[in-house]
Amino acid sequence: MPIAQNVYLLLFSLYWAQGLPVGFMTHALPVILRAEGVSLAHIGGFGLLMLPWSIKILWAPWIDRLGSHQRGHYRSWIIPTQLLTVIVLIVLSFLPIHTLNEPQYLFLFFIVLLSLNFVGATQDIATDGLAVRILKSEQQHWGNTFQVIGSRLGFIVGGGAMLWMLDGFEWQTTFLLLAGLVLLNTLPVWLYRESTQVQVMHQPSTSWRQKSKAIAQYLKYYRSSPVLWRWFWVLLTFKVADGLAGPLLKPLMVDLGLSFSQIGVYVTILGAIAALCGAGVAGVLLRTMCRAQALWLFSWLKIMSLAAYAWLAYQYEQQQTVASIVIYAINAAEDAVSAMLLVMMLTLIMQYSRTEYAATDFTFQVAVMATVSGILYSVSGVVGDALGYANYLFLIVFIAIFCLVTIFRWVDCEK
Repeated sequence: MPIAQNVYLLLFSLYWAQGLPVGFMTHALPVILRAEGVSLAHIGGFGLLMLPWSIKILWAPWIDRLGSHQRGHYRSWIIPTQLLTVIVLIVLSFLPIHTLNEPQYLFLFFIVLLSLNFVGATQDIATDGLAVRILKSEQQHWGNTFQVIGSRLGFIVGGGAMLWMLDGFEWQTTFLLLAGLVLLNTLPVWLYRESTQVQVMHQPSTSWRQKSKAIAQYLKYYRSSPVLWRWFWVLLTFKVADGLAGPLLKPLMVDLGLSFSQIGVYVTILGAIAALCGAGVAGVLLRTMCRAQALWLFSWLKIMSLAAYAWLAYQYEQQQTVASIVIYAINAAEDAVSAMLLVMMLTLIMQYSRTEYAATDFTFQVAVMATVSGILYSVSGVVGDALGYANYLFLIVFIAIFCLVTIFRWVDCEK
């Protein structure tokens, strides 16, 4: 198998393994908890499980700085974290699922899942660093395409397929199968030999004063040139529309009259398939389009998909009937465009990640987008409830158009 194909297979397997437990926690876990009689308040508290993915930048520099030269710098982090994931999943398989309505068992379940997320976030940092290091510039768009496809497949299997399996298998069998899949996806990185030509020479800071200086020095990187500074503003504004719209889209479908099964099959699974197709399309287009043009085009397509949701909301408020297939098509189109944008942004993030700070740079840029989206997500429900679906979604469309200014300024500086 050619070297490039080996690299793509490696990244696909790593992000698929990473997506399996994340898919379980974001899609399957709320359903399982509710079925076991856990209150909605406790289920909401399980949102804290995703905290490690928001704060992973705090230990990303250590992963850049510390690693085994003999085993491969990032590989020496990835293999242990994947094996730890397998162990935690096996531990989960032995937890008494039918006692989750009891506080002590629910707390134990939370702690085990939180540890799973800390391990997964650490694996993600190392995997991103490895991807930045091994992908050449002309390979980055395909590498990120396989990343998105792998993680989306992980969401489908860890979320939707796991719920399906729980109907036919016992809890322990299902989790042992999940652990087996993660272990299977460890084989490509186990067989991979990471290059030792580029080594990290930086020593970790110990005192708070040293850490403060290191942070200040790091942030100077984004002020070191007009292009980087304008790119930083693109990162700040890229997820604004997603953060504002996120809490409204699924409730809108419920109010439009879709059943839970329709949302589960025709919205969630069909949307995931559309996302896989979108990621593939982005990979093909990036072979002929320059990255700046692609980001501009995909951003406009995203705005059009949000405008379609605003139209749906207007139809709902006017009490007009909308065919279910139209709702499915709009959702699938939005998921496909979002995947195209994700491939594009990850490729650009990789472009602006330095080899010697691969994991830190990549993680920092992703964390900026995730933080903005998370903050807006937490407050958007209140605003949407006050304005109503249609008014709020049309407002988001105009905000998304305004955010294109940062992309325009960056593109202009890139010329």
